[in-house]
Amino acid sequence: MSETDKIFKLVAPIVFDAGYELYDLQRNDTTLSVLVQGLDGVGIDELTNLSRAVSALLDEHDPIPGRYTLEVSSPGVERRLRNIDHFASAVGEQVHIRTFPGPEGRRRIAGLLKFVDSDMITVEDPESGVCLVSFDEIEKARTIFAWGPGPKPGKSAKPTTAKIEGGSQT
Repeated sequence: MSETDKIFKLVAPIVFDAGYELYDLQRNDTTLSVLVQGLDGVGIDELTNLSRAVSALLDEHDPIPGRYTLEVSSPGVERRLRNIDHFASAVGEQVHIRTFPGPEGRRRIAGLLKFVDSDMITVEDPESGVCLVSFDEIEKARTIFAWGPGPKPGKSAKPTTAKIEGGSQT
């Protein structure tokens, strides 16, 4: 079992008990990133509490030799897709796939993730239609967040109306 797998098994129950899902762990030389998600997102206070709990647990079990920085955050709107569960949760979203170099030469695919099975994914690419990509071919993948258009120069965004206690509006 790898170091990351051991840490995942240690951390997952704490995250689950707090009402969230452990999305991923990423480790480089000096940083351990713990990525958590919830159905309604994860607020800064929840991330702070999770960071303290995870830090205490890792201090107790000491699974990482040497010094490191712990980061606890959400995966973000443009999140990496690294395993089949990540891909399955992103069906219906826009994705960007980079494949390993191959004989066909095309390495980048961007489009709507339509289907995932145990061996491959199906992406509807506006440039070339439906693409079947084997998991073995994927070098890197992430979701793409489609930002809406901003206000035109010189115009402000329309104010929104919110109901406030007592029935007044702003």
